[in-house]
Parts: sequence; C-alpha cells; structure tokens
Amino acid sequence: MTPSVKLYTLSTCSHCKAAKKFLDNCGVKYEFQDVDLCSGEEQSALLEEVKKFNPGCTFPTIIIGNKIIIGFREQVVREALGL
Repeated sequence: MTPSVKLYTLSTCSHCKAAKKFLDNCGVKYEFQDVDLCSGEEQSALLEEVKKFNPGCTFPTIIIGNKIIIGFREQVVREALGL
C-alpha cells in the first residue's frame, strides 16, 4: 500500500512543478497546497504548518508517510514511495 503523500508548494516554483509532474507520471495520489495562492490567515497558518516539518520553510516540502523530504529529490522520493 502506498503511504499518504502531501506536498506544500508554491505555484511559481519549478521544483514544485517537477515534483507534482513526477508523482502524476508515477500514478501516485497526493494532496498539495500552493501556499502562495492562499491569503491572510490561511497562508499564515500553512506557513506555520510547513515550519513544523521544515524550519527553513522552503519549497517543496514533501511528506510521504512519516518521512519528510525537503526539495524535490527524485531518488529520495522514489525510495520513500517504494518505487
């Protein structure tokens, strides 16, 4: 069974787009939040959430099961997904 996958991304980030495209091409279901498209309190809350996983608050922040991956590193993502 594939672990749950959640991404915190920016809509303009090329690395974030590459991560989504990779997961799409692998047929992996995932949830994502483009933090920059949220506003006000919702954006602030999301940034605090990201900081819990990634204190540097960089994007993409990828959570696969209980593994946190900072940035799009294809091989690390493959391993976390068991691909």
